[in-house]
Amino acid sequence: MDQSLRITEIFYSLQGEANTVGLPTVFIRLTGCPLRCSYCDTAYAFSGGEKLSIEQILQQVAEYKTRYVTVTGGEPLAQPGCNALMNRLLDAGYHVSLETSGALDVSMVDSRVSKVMDLKTPSSGEMERNRYDNIHYLTEHDQVKFVIADAVDYEWAKQQLELYRLTEHCQILFSPVMDVMSATELAERILADQLQVRFQIQLHKFLWNDARGK
Repeated sequence: MDQSLRITEIFYSLQGEANTVGLPTVFIRLTGCPLRCSYCDTAYAFSGGEKLSIEQILQQVAEYKTRYVTVTGGEPLAQPGCNALMNRLLDAGYHVSLETSGALDVSMVDSRVSKVMDLKTPSSGEMERNRYDNIHYLTEHDQVKFVIADAVDYEWAKQQLELYRLTEHCQILFSPVMDVMSATELAERILADQLQVRFQIQLHKFLWNDARGK
């Protein structure tokens, strides 16, 4: 029997973040999340959704002419079928990325998946949920993302870079909270401190604001 997952939406857009930014991508947004970050912009995915079998999901993904698929949420790993879904996508030849909060175990995620994992900053209100053991399962094609709202978040993120030697494990993303942290200020701080990180902004928000399904 085909496993099913609760899905908030499946849509086609440009990747707005991470190291595939700008590439046409199919997004599979799973429903549900155990965290409540202060800056969350997808609260509509906390509940509801529609149960779809993995086969139904694959059929919808196949309607779009791209090999890039992002599994996101909510927190996708909160659903037991998430890994099975990603494995099916990988076996079908897709380049699969996973957007995860970093609060749940990533050790069972297929090594072919490009993990984009948050380390929650102080302003998120969920810093205590960070699962630092996950760092051991990151590889050079994975990414750790810090969402930064203020100078406190920035200094904390710098400390984690050094404490866990993160740049030796994977790529690092620093992203400002839109309309809270000045993107220019964050960029200038990164340059002044000569950090070996990738500065990023949420491209999709500049193109479509907070339009759902974009």
